[in-house]
Amino acid sequence: MALAAALLVNGSSVVVTAVAGVVAGLIAAVSLLVGSVRAARRSRRRSSSLRWLAFGAVTWVAGVGVRPLADGTPFVLTFADVLLLVGTLLLAFGSGRTARRPAYGSSLLQYVAGAYLSAASLFTICWVLLLAPIYAKADEPTSLASPVLCLLATCAVAPAVLAARSPERRAGLAALAVLGTITVDEFATSIGRATASEGPPLVVGMLAPVAFLLLAATPWSSRTRARQASPAAAVVVDGAPLALVAVATVVVAVRALAGWPQPLTPMLPVVAGSVMLVLLVKVFFLDLSTTSMRATLESGERRLIQLAENAGDVVLVVDHDGLIQEIGSDVEAMYGYTPQELVGQTVFGYLHSEDVPALQAALRAMTTEDDSSPDRLGACRVSCRVRAADGTWRPAESVATRHPREAEDLVLISTRDVSDQVALRNQVAHLTFHDGVTGLPNRAYFEERTREVLAHRGAARMAVVFIDLDGFTGVNDSVGHASGDYLLSQAARRLRAAVNSDDTLARWGGDEFAVLLESGGAGGSGAAAEAQSAIDLAERLVRAVSSEPFRVADRDIALTASVGVAFAEEGVPAGDLIRNADVAMTRAKELGGRRVEVFAAHMHADVVRRLELAADLQRALLAEQFAVEYQPVVDLATSRVTAVEALVRWWSGGAFVPPQQFLGAAEDTGLIVPLGEWILREACREVAAWRASAWDIGLSLNLSSRQITAPRFVETVEAALAESGLPASALTLEVIEEMLVEDAEEVIARLSSLRALGVRLAIDDFGTGYASLALLRQLPVDMIKIDPSFVSGLGCDETLTLLTRTIVRLGHDLGLIVVAEGIERPEQLELLREMGCTRGQGYLVARPMAARGVDSLMRTNCTPLQNTA
Repeated sequence: MALAAALLVNGSSVVVTAVAGVVAGLIAAVSLLVGSVRAARRSRRRSSSLRWLAFGAVTWVAGVGVRPLADGTPFVLTFADVLLLVGTLLLAFGSGRTARRPAYGSSLLQYVAGAYLSAASLFTICWVLLLAPIYAKADEPTSLASPVLCLLATCAVAPAVLAARSPERRAGLAALAVLGTITVDEFATSIGRATASEGPPLVVGMLAPVAFLLLAATPWSSRTRARQASPAAAVVVDGAPLALVAVATVVVAVRALAGWPQPLTPMLPVVAGSVMLVLLVKVFFLDLSTTSMRATLESGERRLIQLAENAGDVVLVVDHDGLIQEIGSDVEAMYGYTPQELVGQTVFGYLHSEDVPALQAALRAMTTEDDSSPDRLGACRVSCRVRAADGTWRPAESVATRHPREAEDLVLISTRDVSDQVALRNQVAHLTFHDGVTGLPNRAYFEERTREVLAHRGAARMAVVFIDLDGFTGVNDSVGHASGDYLLSQAARRLRAAVNSDDTLARWGGDEFAVLLESGGAGGSGAAAEAQSAIDLAERLVRAVSSEPFRVADRDIALTASVGVAFAEEGVPAGDLIRNADVAMTRAKELGGRRVEVFAAHMHADVVRRLELAADLQRALLAEQFAVEYQPVVDLATSRVTAVEALVRWWSGGAFVPPQQFLGAAEDTGLIVPLGEWILREACREVAAWRASAWDIGLSLNLSSRQITAPRFVETVEAALAESGLPASALTLEVIEEMLVEDAEEVIARLSSLRALGVRLAIDDFGTGYASLALLRQLPVDMIKIDPSFVSGLGCDETLTLLTRTIVRLGHDLGLIVVAEGIERPEQLELLREMGCTRGQGYLVARPMAARGVDSLMRTNCTPLQNTA
């Protein structure tokens, strides 16, 4: 009925726009309600804004539907206009909820003022250019309340929507378009009422339906990644009210200058006056805000300066030329200057000349006029040295920051005295690269220095010397670690005196020292002379250590030195050069010490082979690649087998490895201890089995120094005897004479403990070592074994024959069993029998054999246990 009435009253164009508006509004309302249900699962805020927009669309549609019925009523503002106005406000509220950034600043007053200024400016422009001539000709006044309120709502929402993030901005823009078209439509309707025309043109009337259709599509558009609006857009939005005021002012001024055809209506002065009042309020509050910000800035500056001064910093303000404008009072306590004598002076006059360019560059970078310059700095840190009033230079750390003040581009500098920190860093660096005992550079410094010299000078005229103090191992145990450190410091002074001043002497570690000869290598011109110079230095170092004893703890300690020399070569890195010198020093130590060895390529190859051999030995122990062979010991008078000597054999991958090739490596690496324990258990078990077969046979086994001094060695022998059931008297342990001289006290104590168990002891290779006859009294020895070097000369060397005879007679006089080793010729056997030697072994008697061979030999040559006395 409403549409029919509209058709009769207003004509076809009004009906078309009304129908289109109602249909589009209903479509938008339904779409927005459904979209709010979908959006509720992702965003409660978006769902709420869509519901408000839907309620606004429904209310507006109701107003449009009843407007034809309300036209012609005597009221200035009809109930249809109220519905349209309420719908418009609901749409504005919904579109405002799509934005999260407040418009026109952060305060409510600024928000309201900005919205009013925008609406008043736009109304003024429309009034001057369009509305004033129309309303001047109107027969009776028409209310502009509805379009003005719509305009206020649009201006209040527009900035917030334009500054919103996407995707919220999409729904907000569609709602804003609806508000704008509604405002235009309301103005057109008011104009139509004033001129008694049929209504707004069809094009204008169709704007609102189109906008509602766009609004209906927004809930179903694909969501995009949320992005903040650009800062430039925010600035434009915040400045739009003032820009509109300026445009309105220009329009009014131009219109007034061009001549006003109508009389001045009272509406325009009221609007202009209200705009001026709002602007004054904004200026007033802006002034208050500026004053507050200035006070906050000054308070913050005072607190910053006070905080820096309380922290012990000197705070000063300088211009871009370094001229001191202000300076704190702490400068007097820190540097001895009064603030009065420094103000007006340039700061560069109190800095070290080497540090001035850095501060000048920092000041230029912070005071450049081009704010967009990439070189412009806001703050920087500068390390410098400051001259104090007493003339000393104090290291300082300064932080410079921009400090604009009253159109001056100044710089605030906070300076802290870091003398204590620098001294501490220097001390830490010294301790990091120097030895605390001798004061010499340490290993880290020596390695770094070697790399540096080799990188800059190459291999020419460069060598490394390694020094090891022979015999230092027992110093700490005999006189204590403190006295040992004192001895090392004395040795360091002697070595320092023997080394050239331009060479680097360092303590490598323990009792080892290293020298870097920066002009004594083998390269360059005069290579032979330079090489000889390095060797001469190495010999001087040996003499410096061994020339006289060291006086430590009221006693004299004599030491010698083993020295290795390695010359730099092209392509050899610093690490390998140092390693080569160490290898040469180790070689000199192996050859007896107190000598100089020059590195040769085969030395490193020997070390590598020894390491590989040690690894192979360890794997062989796990894989049980070792075997035990036995060499019989016979009674020379009866040819009866009395004992067997256990000998280890290694079959590596089916190939036989001679004992002399691996026993030394086993001793050096300590693998001789587990290997010796395995041989002991295996041999005891085998000999105990033979004795269980009623054969009177003993076991002889060689021991090394490392085996005897190993922890729980005595307990290991006792456990092997208990496990195998072999009597202790059937086991003879052999040691060489040198073991009774080196570490004599510990070795004799261990062997005495074994002797107390009933184990027999023998001295192997007797006559070739340094043992004195007094040791035979200290250690109850049961047997001596003549070294094969004496036996080999029997019958062809009268001296060796005489010495052998003497040893046999000595053994008899001491009541010892004498065993001759290395019997290989018949004449040797006859002479030994003639001398009265009781027992012997060698290839002529019997070669080493496996257990099966010994078993066969026992069945023919051994005496059963029951037949022995």
